[in-house]
Amino acid sequence: MSVTDRPRFAPDWLALREGADADARATELLGPLRRRLDADRPWPGAVLVVRDLGCGTGSMGRWLVPRLRGPQHWVLHDHDAALLGLAAARLPRTGADGSRVTVATRRGDIGRLTAGELSGTGLVTASALLDLLTREEVDRLADACAGAGCPALLALSVAGRVELTPADPLDGAIGGAFNDHQRRLDHGRRLLGPDAVAAARELFAGRGMTVRTHSSPWRLGGAGDSALTAEWLRGWVGAAREQRPDLAPRATAYLRRRLEACEAGELRVVVHHSDLLALPGPVGGAA
Repeated sequence: MSVTDRPRFAPDWLALREGADADARATELLGPLRRRLDADRPWPGAVLVVRDLGCGTGSMGRWLVPRLRGPQHWVLHDHDAALLGLAAARLPRTGADGSRVTVATRRGDIGRLTAGELSGTGLVTASALLDLLTREEVDRLADACAGAGCPALLALSVAGRVELTPADPLDGAIGGAFNDHQRRLDHGRRLLGPDAVAAARELFAGRGMTVRTHSSPWRLGGAGDSALTAEWLRGWVGAAREQRPDLAPRATAYLRRRLEACEAGELRVVVHHSDLLALPGPVGGAA
């Protein structure tokens, strides 16, 4: 298991990052999404079926449910039964207008959904997932969404850019090694990492869907963010060191410096992500 796998999926890490995720999500994409969902409802009061892929503890649902009108039925997908249980228990039970929200769970491989399986689904969502997929898996997802005429809101994919203030001479080497780690061959699967949003934009648009993207950066700094910043630093540097063992001695000293600055409240970090909205219909440019 990679040094970054455990914190990425562990409930304590997911809880630690939830506030930063919520602050970062691109609310600019909600307007076009809501208009499309309203237009797609076959009748007033029809239930919107939402599938949340790789739901983790359900942070996407907790953020999005209160921002959508009308009755909703969420189907939570994940390979981890314990995470599915947490997500289902914590999903809000009312939407933006007080309408009822119900939930179901599905355990299994999210990389092989088909248009047939998405039949009746009004929206596919995912958060911090695209960069963990291969091009072939994103291609299948785009094919399924386009075939089912189903919008997709795919949030918080890593963009491959990090800004740290104050700067350090080793920032570039650590960042480059981390990005290479994100693109690694993992059990025979070549992960997209920071190339995921560009690939998804191409693949969804290639199937006639209108695609919009928007930046969704974490902006970390100060005492309130110190725990998340420190844990993110450990994962970021750990992945870089795993990718490039030659960096190990310098990376260890670098991490120590950065953690000391974080504890002192002197470190500011911007971790860039991108959100993507794909809507069935004519191909459109990114916004």
